[in-house]
Amino acid sequence: MSEHLKRRIGLPLLVAYGVGVMVGAGIYVLVGAVAGVSGQWAPFAFLLAGLVAAPTALSYAEFSTRIPEAAGEAAYIGKGFGSDLLAVLVGLAIVAAGTISAAAVLRGGAGYLLGLADIPVIWAVVVMGLVLTLVAVIGVMESMSLVALFTAIEIIGLVLVVWAGATSGPVAELSGPVPWGGIGAGAMLAFFAFIGFEDIVNMAEEVREPTRTMPRAILLSLLITSGLYALVVWAALRAVPADQLAGSEQPLALVWAASTGGTGRFLSAIAVFAALNGVLAQIVMASRVLFGLGKRNPVLGLFHHAHPRFGTPALASVIVGTGVIIGAVLLPVAVLAETTSAVLLAVFVLVNAALIAVKRRGEPGPFEVPMFVPILGLVLSAVALAASL
Repeated sequence: MSEHLKRRIGLPLLVAYGVGVMVGAGIYVLVGAVAGVSGQWAPFAFLLAGLVAAPTALSYAEFSTRIPEAAGEAAYIGKGFGSDLLAVLVGLAIVAAGTISAAAVLRGGAGYLLGLADIPVIWAVVVMGLVLTLVAVIGVMESMSLVALFTAIEIIGLVLVVWAGATSGPVAELSGPVPWGGIGAGAMLAFFAFIGFEDIVNMAEEVREPTRTMPRAILLSLLITSGLYALVVWAALRAVPADQLAGSEQPLALVWAASTGGTGRFLSAIAVFAALNGVLAQIVMASRVLFGLGKRNPVLGLFHHAHPRFGTPALASVIVGTGVIIGAVLLPVAVLAETTSAVLLAVFVLVNAALIAVKRRGEPGPFEVPMFVPILGLVLSAVALAASL
């Protein structure tokens, strides 16, 4: 068994991974919820959410060049606070959050699949989970290539929604005073559609030239996703009134139906691909965190091995994949999603605090952001965490 992962990932695949994790199934559901709060101003809520995520993303970008390791957040927090115990606890929390998040998305994807094919939900969950775990074990290039393919399918679906909304007659226009409260409340909801950029840092040990590639991938993923979200929401609100979007469980299918007269059934198929993408990306991420933790803690040392043939953390991938399948079968989706968001926001607070501590010690890094960036990231993440609780 090797203790080193292979550096095979370049910028395009890493950006596709980041965009794929963020777009996931979130935008397919969140459009209606944000429109219900922000009305016609919902595109600005998504842009504001992207701005709220940006300082923390920049903090991650700096840390990813200082410590290009798997189990990134654990390593950052260990470095900032000088505590291996806190680092391991945070790492395990991230593994748990990734597993829980993937379980929620797998269950949701199985639900969309049932709308297309009449099969028992438990079989859909188990078969999809086993296939994705197998892909994660076989190789990182195979996993990342499949993520890139699924991401392309997701984006094609969203581009079709934008086209449909843009070519329909507008049902409402922006008017009246700007509802800053509604935009702020919508941004808090929309923020969860941006969670995922942090997963990129856990691929650092398999990235070529990580000090150059990592910051670019994080920032490009965030920019692409912010622009795409704002366009999708603008198109949705052009085609369908905000109150109707808010009341729909499949808001983008509603946009397609209102604009073209079609059923939008293909969007359910795309939502299945979005779910598969989210699950695979989380299995890949969480297994890398376990691999990295194995180097820090002897109790977890059995996970710090790469498969001699596949070059992946095979045991960690199997453990995470099994946890995902069990969670998807046994736990309700709402509980899964809420738990994930709270854990990740708490980690954002700690990562920003750790970077402040490192910068105060005056330690130079290959890529540095001004001190106000992690301070702003800490404040915004703490506010979002308080709002989520």
